[in-house]
Amino acid sequence: MNSLHLPLKKHQIGPVLLMLVMCVIFFAVQEYVIAWFDYSRAGVNKGEIWRFFSAHLLHTNGNHLLLNGAGLLLLWALHGDYYNAPRIAVVFFSSALIIALGIHLFTPELSRYVGLSGVLHSLFVWGALQDIQHKRKSGYLLLVGVAIKIIAEQIQGPDQRLGDWIDAIVAIDAHLYGALAGIIGFLITQLFMRRETVKRR
Repeated sequence: MNSLHLPLKKHQIGPVLLMLVMCVIFFAVQEYVIAWFDYSRAGVNKGEIWRFFSAHLLHTNGNHLLLNGAGLLLLWALHGDYYNAPRIAVVFFSSALIIALGIHLFTPELSRYVGLSGVLHSLFVWGALQDIQHKRKSGYLLLVGVAIKIIAEQIQGPDQRLGDWIDAIVAIDAHLYGALAGIIGFLITQLFMRRETVKRR
């Protein structure tokens, strides 16, 4: 029987722990800072561009934080072998920007947004593409699964029960933009890896 393998090297778990700690810190002081750090359409229109990135580290309530924290740990357990600080930084910042821009440009009915779920969809797709690159057939199954989920959300609309639990309407468009951002993040990290390979030759 194979023992459970978890990616416990510092470069694998470090970026995940940093993201979790930042989410917890933001949640602890959220009532004082949310007005300045959530995605606010009005704020962005005034030039407050930092909201494109900080909004993803905020959460509507404890349930929302626990759900996304558990999701992040699950993705780490699934794909953490591919994680390191530069890769996760690329995926986080590129997906945060793409998701927020997507909301700002293509989802005008959404005036405010917080939460890590869009970024988690990016990490999921990025990890599935890494699986495929490493010739793991599970990557194809994961991509099909997330595609079905996103299509179902777009057709059926937000999950009301989940919305009640997190005290917010589920931002399904953020999941769509996040999945697309995961593809872009994968391409960016591949470009960086190729450049590093060339430098070493």
